[in-house]
Amino acid sequence: MMEMNDPSFNYDKHGQKYSGYRQTDPRIAAYVHQALDSAKTVLNIGAGAGSYEPEDRYVVAVEPSLVMRSQRQKLGKVPAIQATADALPFDDNSFDASMAMVTVHHWPDIRKGLDELKRVTKDRIIIMTFDPDALGNFWNAHYFPELIEVEKARYPTIDFIKQALGGKCDIQTIPVPFDCIDGFQEAFYGRPEAFLEKEVRLSQSAWGFLSDETENMLVKRLSDDLQSGEWDRKYGEYRAKANFTCALRLITAKL
Repeated sequence: MMEMNDPSFNYDKHGQKYSGYRQTDPRIAAYVHQALDSAKTVLNIGAGAGSYEPEDRYVVAVEPSLVMRSQRQKLGKVPAIQATADALPFDDNSFDASMAMVTVHHWPDIRKGLDELKRVTKDRIIIMTFDPDALGNFWNAHYFPELIEVEKARYPTIDFIKQALGGKCDIQTIPVPFDCIDGFQEAFYGRPEAFLEKEVRLSQSAWGFLSDETENMLVKRLSDDLQSGEWDRKYGEYRAKANFTCALRLITAKL
């Protein structure tokens, strides 16, 4: 297992076009908003450009990256406070609910960040993440094994998150639609050509932990099989799947 000393990604350097490729997919958002239940005040940690923030609640966003905060403004989202998950500038029980959408793997101290979420939240915490134990159940593990090792080293286990949040958690396995507009890796399960685009890879932070030489080698491996037809012979069935269920999880902790 690879060891990861610093799992955070430099969005100020590499995230200039992030919001063009990572957007709120309405079908996934429906699960998130249902999990928020009747919460009227919502804290979004590691809020990025604002994906999955509900428009019918009072939202406070926290985002440490200047580049990501500026993209929020361009998208008309509420301004974000510059802070980090492990040191939230809020009083105890300030919010009905808090949410963290595909961000916990960036936190240097995940346990401290989750403790902070519990401190400032009254009712429920919503975490969207990927299950590291399921990351290999996808054809990209064949083409990008080094990338999957990076992901497994960064993502906390579901059991770790459950234990940190107190154990009273509902775990939902979320299906990813074929035309998903939130450009994480599984979003392109049936559109493999997307991985050949540099900007798509830049919107998936794990690529930033590989050397240019390794990245080029992995992309060429996929490109060669797409050109020869080998990918379609092995995995072409994915092009016909309306949904794909793999590692995406929604964790709801009721406090």
